[in-house]
Amino acid sequence: MNAQVISSEPKETTISITETDIGVLYIIQHELLKASNVDFAGVIVKHPLTNECWMRINSSTKPLSEIKKSAD
Repeated sequence: MNAQVISSEPKETTISITETDIGVLYIIQHELLKASNVDFAGVIVKHPLTNECWMRINSSTKPLSEIKKSAD
């Protein structure tokens, strides 16, 4: 799995993820949405031929730290 931050603001982060299965990202999304300080977590397949997925997270705290917590 390769992840690259597309955009990062204090309360919103967009990440591009390649070489992974979208099922894993749906599990991370589910864990993110369980957190009370996460307002939005979404995953899309950018294009099926490139196997690139994007994830966007909005939270009241740092979104990257929320991703780390949910992936553990």
